[in-house]
Amino acid sequence: MQSSTPMERSFFFSLFLLLSFSIVAQSTVPSNSTFKKVNTGKWSEAISEYNSDFRGLDIISSVFQLCFYNTTPNAFTLAIRIGTRRSPAVRRFVWEANRGNPVGEDATLTFGEDGNLILADADGRVAWQTNTADKGVVGLQLLSNGNMVLHDSKGKFIWQSFDHPTDTLLVGQSLRVGGVTRLVSRASDKKNTNGAYSLVLEPTRIAMYYKSPNSPKPFIYYTSDLFSIQRGRLQYVRLINSANHLSLRFSTGGGPELSKPSFNSTLSFLRLGVDGNLRVYSFNYQESSSASWEETFTLFSKDAVNALVAHYKMGMGSGPRAVNL
Repeated sequence: MQSSTPMERSFFFSLFLLLSFSIVAQSTVPSNSTFKKVNTGKWSEAISEYNSDFRGLDIISSVFQLCFYNTTPNAFTLAIRIGTRRSPAVRRFVWEANRGNPVGEDATLTFGEDGNLILADADGRVAWQTNTADKGVVGLQLLSNGNMVLHDSKGKFIWQSFDHPTDTLLVGQSLRVGGVTRLVSRASDKKNTNGAYSLVLEPTRIAMYYKSPNSPKPFIYYTSDLFSIQRGRLQYVRLINSANHLSLRFSTGGGPELSKPSFNSTLSFLRLGVDGNLRVYSFNYQESSSASWEETFTLFSKDAVNALVAHYKMGMGSGPRAVNL
């Protein structure tokens, strides 16, 4: 049997690539799965954090819901909130799409046949998008763990909100090398822009930084042996819940245990607060009438955080520094 020539092999390889690309390109979102949501109408009646107003969208899974919220008039953030309808407890926002780049009334969230999810102002200005056009996306789902995903026909995630944290990690969510490696606090309860504090995944540790308005670079204000490894390099750190033990799990194994609530802590998240403190919030819903969020872990005492803020506001920060707990 005569073997093919290099030119023939090159031709068939090019044909294979063309056909493969055509198959992907032909994967589109079914028309009954596309949508265009408009930021308009009545406010939701539930209480939400930051003393905000919000409008819930009909993209819901378990206790999670996609919504528009604002803390100042006509400046909305697209977010995922967590909370139960049967409880009066505050709804909390655990992921945000467009921090620092708000949209106004009548803004739209559009999921088109090309598989791109776009947040735009009423005048068409694009504030945020997933950049997934023509990448084989066929559907959008908000999963029961709070992860919003765009997936292909085989169920593979082409994009997921878990890869784009802001100041919060949900259970199962990670900071990872090659993706987002930090949490950044918000500026204040009222002002939804990046704040002064960040928690950063580094090759051998987790470090917490403070950026003063008067300083050209951030300074370390906390790290510890518990947040470090002695061998290898960290590829990710993940918030896990194992038998009600809430921990940060390192890619190399091990990691600090944060809390062990006495109640079912399935609904928990880790947050870097506006004050630079690191906390775990867990939802105690043993009694639905009195269900509430509880702080089940706090890294710093209140006095330690206040001392840190005062230290840098006075312009005394001159280098790496760890706060004593």
